[in-house]
Amino acid sequence: MAAARTVTFPNGVSVPALGQGTWRMGDDPSRRAEELASLRRGLDLGMTLIDTAEMYGSGASEELVGEAVRGHRDEVFLVSKVLPSNADARGTVDACHASLRRLGTDRIDLYLLHWRGGVPLAETVEALEGLVSRGSIGAWGVSNLDVDDLADLPRDALPQTDQVLYNLTRRGPEYDLFPWCRERSVPVMAYSPLEQGRLLGHQALEAVASEHGSTPLQVALAWVLRHDDVIAIPKASTAAHVEQNHAALDLRLTDEDLKALDAAFPAPVGKEPLEIL
Repeated sequence: MAAARTVTFPNGVSVPALGQGTWRMGDDPSRRAEELASLRRGLDLGMTLIDTAEMYGSGASEELVGEAVRGHRDEVFLVSKVLPSNADARGTVDACHASLRRLGTDRIDLYLLHWRGGVPLAETVEALEGLVSRGSIGAWGVSNLDVDDLADLPRDALPQTDQVLYNLTRRGPEYDLFPWCRERSVPVMAYSPLEQGRLLGHQALEAVASEHGSTPLQVALAWVLRHDDVIAIPKASTAAHVEQNHAALDLRLTDEDLKALDAAFPAPVGKEPLEIL
């Protein structure tokens, strides 16, 4: 089994570099048992960061996560998100309390603004910091905010992470968002690191995977995890898929591998709009 790899937030809290995403989980009652087994297998493997959101299944994902972690809450780092339409002074608090009820816990370890909406960022941040002071959340962060958005945060307001779309086909954040975050020791949390499976069948990935006796998706995940300040949160709906994702932690890509992947999936050469799924 791969040795545990961790990433540290600005507040000093360390979490696994490989966590679990839950977008589109919890929607289908017929798959609930399998999805619960998937999340619990991830916990067994040390993938104890679980990401969810009030938007996912209108709360169904949070309820699934709450059931999955019952009896193991103190071993898990829970991440959830507030919708921008709820992110005003009162709405942020109400949304957080609703998420807490669905998750069956008294705290969310990291609470993110899901994306920027019409509410002033200063109002949202003030509400988030109030939730921190009351112990409802451990810390706050953002999601889908580009460098220009981050520059609009209140002075001295530092998010613990920016959760963004990042994978081999979505490398835009490397140009300016990664440097902004690294300058402030803010790790990036990569969602859809496998592009929802659409990377399957790519010749360059197949070639690298063949050299390592691994799968193309494991190569793609290892590529994201090559950074020591990036957290990846792939979704896996089966225990077998979780185990395949976890095995990517053992995969060390060579300089030659990285050159081949760079040739197939070029790095950005200028500013690109932040992509969102």
